[in-house]
Amino acid sequence: MKKLGVLTSGGDAPGMNAAIRAVVKAAHHYGAEVMGIQGGYQGLIDGAMYPLTLSDVENISNKGGTILQTSRSLEFMEDTGRMSAVRTLRECEIDAVVVIGGEGSLKGAQKLHQLGVKVAGIPGTIDNDMPYTDYSIGFDTTLNTVLDCIGKIKDTGFSHSKTTIVEVMGRYCGDLALYSALAGEGEIISTPERKLDFETICHQLHERISSGKKDNVVIITERMYDLPSLQQYIEEKLQIEVRTMILGFIQRGGDPSAFDRVLANKLGVKAVELLIQGQSGQAVGMKENKIICKDLETIDQASINKQDDYQLLEMLLH
Repeated sequence: MKKLGVLTSGGDAPGMNAAIRAVVKAAHHYGAEVMGIQGGYQGLIDGAMYPLTLSDVENISNKGGTILQTSRSLEFMEDTGRMSAVRTLRECEIDAVVVIGGEGSLKGAQKLHQLGVKVAGIPGTIDNDMPYTDYSIGFDTTLNTVLDCIGKIKDTGFSHSKTTIVEVMGRYCGDLALYSALAGEGEIISTPERKLDFETICHQLHERISSGKKDNVVIITERMYDLPSLQQYIEEKLQIEVRTMILGFIQRGGDPSAFDRVLANKLGVKAVELLIQGQSGQAVGMKENKIICKDLETIDQASINKQDDYQLLEMLLH
C-alpha cells in the first residue's frame, strides 16, 4: 500500500483528531503516504483532499472536532455518488481508505468495500450506539461534559428547590443518560431502552418530593418526548415548577479526554495495520478492554445487554 486516504463522516466526536494523527503516524511507519479527505464522503466525491504530513498532525490530539471537517452526504447515499467516489480514489491512486464515524458512516464504508475499495472503519460517535464495540471515540468526553453540565444544574436546582428535565444526546441509544445517572448526577432517567411514560415519571417524582427531596433531575434521551408537553404534565399533576434544559451541541465540543485519545490511537493504528496486511471491510473496536475487528457487514447485528447496569441504577436510585 503506497497511498492511504482518511476521512471523518457524520457528527463530529472528540477524539477524531487523535485518530487522524494515529492513522498518519502508523501509515508513515509503514512507508505509506496519507491523503486527508475534507468534508467526509462529499469531499471524497468532489476530490477535496490534500497530503497529510507528520507535521500537520503534530499537535491535534488534544483538540476537539475534526481538522478534516465532516458532513452527511446525500449524494453518497445514491449509487451514482458512490461510483463518483470510487472514480476519485482511482484517479488519485489511493489504495485504501480509513473511515472514522458512526453507524451510517461505517455503512458507507461497507458500500465502498462492496465496490472493491480497500477500507477500514473506526467508530467515532458520541452516542456510543454501536454495540459491536464497548466504546466509541467521543463517548467518554461527552459523558464528562454532560456530568459537568448536570452538576451545575443541580447546584442551582438545590438552591431553588426546583425539578429540572435535562435532555441529553444519544439518538436511539440511552448510554449518555444511563451512565450520567450511574455517576450520581440524576434521580430519574428515561432512555429508549427503558422508556418511562408521563405517569411513571410523575409517580417517581412525587415519591422523592414526599420524602423531602425538593430538587430533582430527570435525565432523558433526545427524540423521546415532546418536552413542553412533559413539563406541563408534571407541573399540573404535581403542582410544582419545572425547568427544562436541552444540552444540545455543547455536548459535542471540547478537548477529548485521555481515555478517548488513547482509544483513538489504538484504533487508528489497528485500522492501518489491517490495510497494510491486505485486509478490508473490517471495523475496529474495543471489547472487554481488547482491540477487536469485526466485518463491517455484521456490525449492526451485534447486541449488548445492559441489564446489569439498569439493575445497579435501580438500586442506587432507591
